[in-house]
Amino acid sequence: MGRYTVKLSKLINEFGLVPVAMPEEPENILISSCEVNRPGLQMIGFFDYFDETRIQIIGLVEHTYFKNMPPEQRAKGADDYMAKKPVAVIFTRDMDPMVEFVEAAKKYGVALLKTAEQTSQFMAALIAMLNVELAPRITRHGVLVEVSGEGILLLGDSGVGKSETAVELIKRGHRLIADDAVEIRRVSNKTLVGSSPENIRHFIELRGIGVVNVRRLFGMGAVKATEKIDLVIEMEPWDAEKVYDRLGMGNETIDILGIEIPCLTIPIKPGRNLAIIIETAAMNNRDKKFGYNPTLELMKQLGMDTEDFEESTKKKD
Repeated sequence: MGRYTVKLSKLINEFGLVPVAMPEEPENILISSCEVNRPGLQMIGFFDYFDETRIQIIGLVEHTYFKNMPPEQRAKGADDYMAKKPVAVIFTRDMDPMVEFVEAAKKYGVALLKTAEQTSQFMAALIAMLNVELAPRITRHGVLVEVSGEGILLLGDSGVGKSETAVELIKRGHRLIADDAVEIRRVSNKTLVGSSPENIRHFIELRGIGVVNVRRLFGMGAVKATEKIDLVIEMEPWDAEKVYDRLGMGNETIDILGIEIPCLTIPIKPGRNLAIIIETAAMNNRDKKFGYNPTLELMKQLGMDTEDFEESTKKKD
C-alpha cells in the first residue's frame, strides 16, 4: 500500500473554500495527511514537532489572539508561522486573514483560504473527508452490493455467478456499488468502505450478454457510490465431499486491511436461489450485530450446552 494524496482543488470544490493567496494552481497542491492542526503554542513561537503536512485551521480564538498582538509582534508571528511552509492555512467563520498573514503567505508560497463554516463543524467534516480520501486501500476482484442496508462483498472465482446474482438482487430492490473491481478503503480501525473505480462505475458484465449500465437500465435507485462492508460471502461450486456449516456456529472471519469481517461460504449448485439466500444472510447478519443469534436461541430451546458457543461469540465480537 502506497501513500495517497488528495488535491487541494478537491477540498475547495467540496467545501466551497475561498482562496485568498494561492502560490500555484490548487490542482498541483497535494494533501497527504488526514490530520489537521489549530495553532496554539505555535502562536508564541514553539514549533517543535510542527507538522507542515497538516492543514492549519485558524478559528476565532487564534484570529483574536493574533489580532490583539502589537503590529510588529503580529508581523513576526505571521512570518515565523508561514516560514514553516504548511501545506495550507484556512480561516473559518468567514474571517478575513490579517494583512500580515496574507503578505507572509505570498512571501513563502503558502496556500491561504477561508470558509464561512464554524470551526468545529468544518474540522469534523474535513477530517472525515480526508480519512476517506487518504485511507489505506486495496482492490479486490468481486462484487459489492447493498442488501437491506448491509454492505455485502461477493467473492469467488470468475464465472461462479457473482454478477448474475447481483443483477437478481438489483431487480429485488437492492443496490449495486461495484462489479468486477472493488476498491476497499480502511477509513477507521473498525470500518471498511467499498466503492467502484470511477471508469467502470455503474457497469456490470454478464457473460453471454456483455456489459450493461445498471443505472440506465434500472434507474438511479439501483446504484450507490460507496458502502460500508458488513459481510463477505465466498461463492464456490458445490463440493459433495465438503462439510458446510449448517447451524451458523463457525463464526468465520476474513482479514481485509487488518480488520476482521464476518465471512460466509455459500455453495453454488443448480436450483439454489442465491438472491434469496444472500438477502437472508444480510438480514441475519444485521440481527447478530444487534445481539440476536438464532443458533444460540435454538440451542437453548433444545436444552444444549451453549457456554462454549457463547464464549466463542464474545471473542469474535
